Amino acid sequence: MGSTSAQNNEGLGRRDLIKRSAALGLIAVPTMSFLSACASGDSGTDDKVEKGEKSEKNPLAVNGSAPLEIVIFDGGFGTKYAEDARDVYKKTYPEAQVKFSATQKIQSVLQPRFNGGTPPDLIDNSGAQQMDMGVLVGKKQLTDLTPLLDAPSIDDPAKTVRDTLRPGIVEMGQFDGDPVWIMYYAYTVYGVWYSQTALDKLDATYPETWDEMLALCAKAKKQGIAGWTYPGKHPYYIPFSLYPFIGKIGGVEVLNAIDNLEPKAWEHPAVKAAFEAYYELFAKGYILKGTPGLDHRGSQGAWARGKALFIPNGSWVENEEAAIIPKDFKLSVGAPSSLDSSDKLPFGTIWASGGEPFIVPAKAKNPAGGMEQLRIMLSEASSKSFTSNTKSLSAFNGGTDGITLSDGLQSGVAALEKAGTNVVNPRLQDWYVKLQKEQIGVAALGEMMAGRATPAETIKKIQAFADAAAKDQSIKHFRHQ
Repeated sequence: MGSTSAQNNEGLGRRDLIKRSAALGLIAVPTMSFLSACASGDSGTDDKVEKGEKSEKNPLAVNGSAPLEIVIFDGGFGTKYAEDARDVYKKTYPEAQVKFSATQKIQSVLQPRFNGGTPPDLIDNSGAQQMDMGVLVGKKQLTDLTPLLDAPSIDDPAKTVRDTLRPGIVEMGQFDGDPVWIMYYAYTVYGVWYSQTALDKLDATYPETWDEMLALCAKAKKQGIAGWTYPGKHPYYIPFSLYPFIGKIGGVEVLNAIDNLEPKAWEHPAVKAAFEAYYELFAKGYILKGTPGLDHRGSQGAWARGKALFIPNGSWVENEEAAIIPKDFKLSVGAPSSLDSSDKLPFGTIWASGGEPFIVPAKAKNPAGGMEQLRIMLSEASSKSFTSNTKSLSAFNGGTDGITLSDGLQSGVAALEKAGTNVVNPRLQDWYVKLQKEQIGVAALGEMMAGRATPAETIKKIQAFADAAAKDQSIKHFRHQ
């Protein structure tokens, strides 16, 4: 999000090419980390602040006079929500010195501090320069957040924090079974975003089948409007609607096999069918001219100005393009259209998952303070602040009562209700950043959607990338439990 942006979301680090070489700084400079560890007596273990007194009001035993340092990603969600939560912390612990900063350059600012054993206490690890989660977990550089999840929630001490979260949030923070390393704070709805007003003008409804999608694109083309656009420079946005489309056609097990890097996972007929359908958008001339050269803001801007009907994106787009989206746009999100009647999952199946990954480093000096700040953020009041300020849902399951929901947010809530249990959550973008962004996104899907490779060639290329990742012993591998 934001000008160079994520989660995210994000999320998720979802949104500009990650410079993997720097991400691998974690493993590429062991001597440096080793030297600094020796020099500082492995700072972080010795330097932890003393615990405070555990009580009903202070279940995490926060030391109220200890300093706390928070670093937030300054992207499409802005920082107001985090500042509001910080103010609650300061009010609760008036003696604590709270250092709060925001940056878009998470990795270049914080990686050296991780390596040197002096990281902040709480980080929103998001954006184009997100640090690689799999590497952080693999190198044991994060604090297990289970104590936070088991602590009583702020609003209702009879419920734990865990009890107040949206479906899938806890699981997303897990990499290998039980420890929860990440608290995803935003809740992102991914899909095909459009203007209901633009569809009304074409006397059309959102296409529930692919044939209807192609017919609507043909109708729009006659009016000089493209069917689709996408961030051509960052084609890993294409999966925001393509992956749930694959899952809808072939079932969740196809997406799980892809996440698990299983041999031949990409050769499944559902993948072939989905790729061929998307390729048709190119072949029939339904993609906005010049799309391959656009970044996320360029493509979103063209779409918001009515040059294209549809864009694959996440719910952050409403806040990110607030200055451009017209008042009467009626922003809406659609689930993937059905391919045909043999699809395994019903129309309405959608991808929704946590974004804005918050972490407490293993060597944080005040981990209890970092977790307490998250506990405050997971209260109804903080969640409402987030939703009001960002037009996005939070991980807290609620927090929308009494708020006038924006068009996009209302549409996202309705889409989640329609999906019911048919919410999918592909994990490649969390587990294998380079594979998802640089290889599947830029080197494969980007080439296919620009018409420079056929679906068959693209599948072959992606399967080779996935096989190489599966064999690569330098990266940690994860599996659906």
